[in-house]
Amino acid sequence: MPRLLPVFVCVAFATLNAQSNYEHNVAGNAQDVQRPTRSGFVLMGGGRDVEAAFRWMIERSGGGDFLVLRASGTDAYNGFVMKLGGADSAETLILKDRSASSEPFVLERVKNAEAIWLAGGNQWNYINFWKDTPLSKVLQSAIDRGVPMGGTSAGLAVLGEHYFSAEHGTIQTADAVKDPFHPKMALGSGFLRIPPLAGIITDSHFAARTRQGRLLAMMARLNARGLGVDERTAVLVEPDGSGVVAGEGKAWMLRGTAPPEVCRKSSPLTYTGVELIRVGNGQKLDLREWTAETTDRTEISVLEGAVLR
Repeated sequence: MPRLLPVFVCVAFATLNAQSNYEHNVAGNAQDVQRPTRSGFVLMGGGRDVEAAFRWMIERSGGGDFLVLRASGTDAYNGFVMKLGGADSAETLILKDRSASSEPFVLERVKNAEAIWLAGGNQWNYINFWKDTPLSKVLQSAIDRGVPMGGTSAGLAVLGEHYFSAEHGTIQTADAVKDPFHPKMALGSGFLRIPPLAGIITDSHFAARTRQGRLLAMMARLNARGLGVDERTAVLVEPDGSGVVAGEGKAWMLRGTAPPEVCRKSSPLTYTGVELIRVGNGQKLDLREWTAETTDRTEISVLEGAVLR
């Protein structure tokens, strides 16, 4: 009988994972530790991760437990975070459907985390599976008590007050400015309440995927400010809205100076005189005052569906 025990345990573990609505993997100390944290938010634009941003989050976590949330993918972040050093543990929860957002084990792991990272993927899964669930309440509680939080790509998309949900798939700039009410322009608000991101909609992969016009169309629809973040780039934001850019690209701050001239269904967008500030590595910004220490300032417009700079 003792020789059969390892086989039995292995099979039981595989069966449990096959039937579960979530997967959980941990590297480092699997026991909970409690460390003092400092609030902060990492807004990352996708592509290769910015190590300096993760070190910033680990430092603010007090060296506690670093939790990655996602709806698909792997636990590759666990090794990445532990290799950087300073974290007690790194763990990944892959939540496969909406029911996982009510699982007691999932909620307990999120409550115990000293840093929370929303990985890339498909942001519609995050909105569909997480919004208005016990998980979203636990995430909001973490924000309110000063747990550092961040996200990249799809994870960034859901951090602003407003978001592009991708419920009907993604949309390219050409289609968004041709019709800002295109069926794929699925927008929403109020997933999380992060004070320095009030009134803001974010977008990622910004320059690489030419998303300036797409973000302008979203801003016109929502009467919101826009923050686009390039790949391999992160904005490290303090609770008071001040922050600094880290990485190889830019953070793009867009703010309308007047309402859009034309923003209606089945009509090309006209939205002129939008302020554009581009902020690079090491440069400071303030999301509440909408200022930055850069001379890279200009205007960007959409005129009858054409993006002009």
